[in-house]
Amino acid sequence: MNKILVANRGEIALRIMRSCREMGIKTVAIYSEADRNAPFVKYADEAVCIGPPPSNQSYLLGNKIIETAKQLGVDGIHPGYGFLSENAGFAAAVKKSGIIFIGPSPEAMNIMGDKLSAKAAAKKYKIPMVPGSDGAISSVAEGKKTAIATGFPILIKASAGGGGKGMRIVEKVEEFEEQMKLAVSEATSAFGNGSVFIERYVGSPRHIEIQILGDSHGNIVYLFERECSIQRRHQKVIEEAPSSVLTPEIRKAMGECAVNVGKACNYEGAGTVEFLLDENKNFYFLEMNTRLQVEHPVTEMITGIDLVKEQIKVARGEKLSFSQADLKINGHSIEVRVYAEDPANGFLPDIGKLVTYKRPQGLGVRVDDGFEEGMDIPIYYDPMISKLISFGKDREEAINRMIRAIDDYKIVGVETTLSFCKFVLKHKAFTSGNFDTHFVKQHFSPEMLIVENVEEAIIAALFGAKLMSDKKISVKKYEQQSEERQSKWKSSRLNYNKGI
Repeated sequence: MNKILVANRGEIALRIMRSCREMGIKTVAIYSEADRNAPFVKYADEAVCIGPPPSNQSYLLGNKIIETAKQLGVDGIHPGYGFLSENAGFAAAVKKSGIIFIGPSPEAMNIMGDKLSAKAAAKKYKIPMVPGSDGAISSVAEGKKTAIATGFPILIKASAGGGGKGMRIVEKVEEFEEQMKLAVSEATSAFGNGSVFIERYVGSPRHIEIQILGDSHGNIVYLFERECSIQRRHQKVIEEAPSSVLTPEIRKAMGECAVNVGKACNYEGAGTVEFLLDENKNFYFLEMNTRLQVEHPVTEMITGIDLVKEQIKVARGEKLSFSQADLKINGHSIEVRVYAEDPANGFLPDIGKLVTYKRPQGLGVRVDDGFEEGMDIPIYYDPMISKLISFGKDREEAINRMIRAIDDYKIVGVETTLSFCKFVLKHKAFTSGNFDTHFVKQHFSPEMLIVENVEEAIIAALFGAKLMSDKKISVKKYEQQSEERQSKWKSSRLNYNKGI
């Protein structure tokens, strides 16, 4: 593989291109008009404008991307995450065009892309499942019956998509009909698929995911877990590896289950199997993401393995160069997602220019980003500015290093989630490891950041006032000393003139 087109933008496009360059592989960037001056466009060996800013007129134009790849003699296409990364139709079209798709097969995507078919495949290997319906619920009457049998509270979930869309918690049977209709409507609107199913609602879950890697020779390994329980609007904000609550025995059991999920669909490449972990440390299969995850860097930090390079090697038909026995956890890593959002205002997206943009540096700090100072945050895409990653010999060092990195990160022009992330990292629930997916609901309110910012401002003002006071005292002291020196000089000069 001599040339790879990266069918994505921003930090993930740049991150993929760096690994390609280390492997001696040329890269092609596709970009929208909004990204014309983005770093990933400048970094690529070749770059082609694919269309106007809206993603449905640029980054989602699969046929146009494939045609561009053919014209430029591209050997492989890497989809990154988001956009077309889990689109089985696109993967099939790439394969049909004679270009290598750097990712799993379209068949694996189809099986795991729908939560119901994924559960059906996983059941063959007796993977633990959250109690609930065996398939899609076809009517309100059937749903009520299943909900009562499962036991309230229950969760109605869309079989397609994710991100909390088409999801409803139902506390009692009287609420079921209305909530099911809302879930079906939202799922239809968001995914074009109104299928929903029912699961028992796990009250205090932790979100744990296992990274797997498979080749075309039947080998699949797991690269341990990532803790992804700190979320807002059902989307992750802070991730870490390893989890602070898994025992070696649970880690092994979850890892082996994740490998079996991969075997259930003959998985090739990098993928992530997601689990819920309840308060009694029972785990249940949730879903599989058939792509590289946003939070993959924390796995790279604790294993020393470049997952993008491994994806490319697998796509070239190579065997995995390591076995499960070769993999070890080294140290601890944390990732915070730096979004252009205002956490003091309900995490609403913020747009504007990066008037000041200075990245943190130093030992154990990594920044995956796609912006430079002076650039605008576009309104057309996800508002993530960067991923800030820390690494330490243990969890305490990784946390302390991350807090230092957050303090060193200078962003002026837009509000960001950095203050919220620092709040989480310093909270006793997080430092103790005693938290779940309800952290924001239980421990955070916007007023806390406002109070904290006011307190910091007061401290800064007092400190500044003290400096000014000290400066005035120093100036006054200097003036007194100066007057004394001047007086002595005049006296000595007078004595000198007198010939003494």
